[in-house]
Amino acid sequence: MSGKYLVTGGAGYVGSVVAQHLLEAGHEVVVLDNLSTGFREAVPAGAAFVEGDIRDAAKWLDASFGAVLHFAAFSQVGESVVRPEKYWDNNVGGTMALLQAMRTAGVRTLVFSSTAATYGEPEQVPIVESAPTRPTNPYGASKLAVDHMITGEATAHGLGAVSLRYFNVAGAYGDCGERHDPESHLIPLVLQVAQGRRDAISVYGDDYPTPDGTCVRDYIHVADLAEAHLLALRVAAPGEHLICNLGNGNGFSVREVVETVRRVTGHPVPEVAAPRRGGDPAVLVASAGTAREKLGWRPSRADLAGIVADAWEFAQRRKDVRAGKGSGA
Repeated sequence: MSGKYLVTGGAGYVGSVVAQHLLEAGHEVVVLDNLSTGFREAVPAGAAFVEGDIRDAAKWLDASFGAVLHFAAFSQVGESVVRPEKYWDNNVGGTMALLQAMRTAGVRTLVFSSTAATYGEPEQVPIVESAPTRPTNPYGASKLAVDHMITGEATAHGLGAVSLRYFNVAGAYGDCGERHDPESHLIPLVLQVAQGRRDAISVYGDDYPTPDGTCVRDYIHVADLAEAHLLALRVAAPGEHLICNLGNGNGFSVREVVETVRRVTGHPVPEVAAPRRGGDPAVLVASAGTAREKLGWRPSRADLAGIVADAWEFAQRRKDVRAGKGSGA
C-alpha cells in the first residue's frame, strides 16, 4: 500500500538512496534537508524537496504523512571529538524537536538511522543488539542518546519505531553514491587514489590481531540497507522500539579492500603505513539475526567486489561531471 513519507536528510548518501527506493515502491516522498552536508542534486527526481532544518519540521509535518525516516545528522567521528557541542545540538536537540513535531501532527511511525558506533569497543563479534553500548566518541554517544529518546517516546506516547544500526555502508545505487566533503570512508578514499586524486591510501595500523594485521570491517551495500528501511516501515508497531543491526556478517580487512579496488579498477593503489588511530577496534562485524527474524531482511549484495564496482562506476561518473564531460547527478 502506498503512503506519504518525510525523509529527513534525504539529500545525503543513505537518505537519497532510501528516498529513491520509496519512490520506486510507489510512495510519495518529501525530502527535508538543510543542505549543510547534503547535495540538492542528490535528491531523487520525483521527490518533493524542502530546504529546511529538522528543528522546523513542524512547519511541514501533518497528519497526511504515514511515517518519518530520519537520516539528518552530523556523522564525522573526528569532528565530533573536537566539536561535541555541534553533535549534541543537532543530532540530539534536532531529533527532540522532530519527535515533538511528530507527536503534534499525529505521525506515529519512525525509522531511525542509527549506527554501530553506539557499541564502541565490542567484547565479542559478531555484535548482537544486546551487546553493551559504550560509544567511544560523541557521534556514537549522540546516536545512542537518540535511541534512548525514541524508547521513551514509544513507551510514553505510543510511537512505533525501528532503529537500524548500520555498520560500514558502501556502494552506489543509480545516481546516488558517496560524495562526502571531506571524505572519511575507506572505499571512496581508496577509489580516489585509483582515480589519481590522491597519491596514496593511509593504512592506520598493521599490527592488529587480524589475519593481515589491518582492521576488519563489515561492509553493507547501500541498496541492501535501503531495502531494510522499507521493511522496517511494515513492522513498526505502536508503543514498541525495535533495534536491528544491519551488516553482512562478514568482515574484510583494510588490505582486502585495497586489493579489491586494485582488481576492480585495474589501477595501482599505493599504500602508506600510518600509526593506529585511537578508538579503532580490530574487528567490527555485525550479527544481523534480529533483522532477519523481525524484518525478513537478507542482504543480497554481499560480494565486496560488487560493492566496489558500483562505487567505482559512480565515482567515475562524478569525475566526468567535474571534468565537464557529462551532466550526471
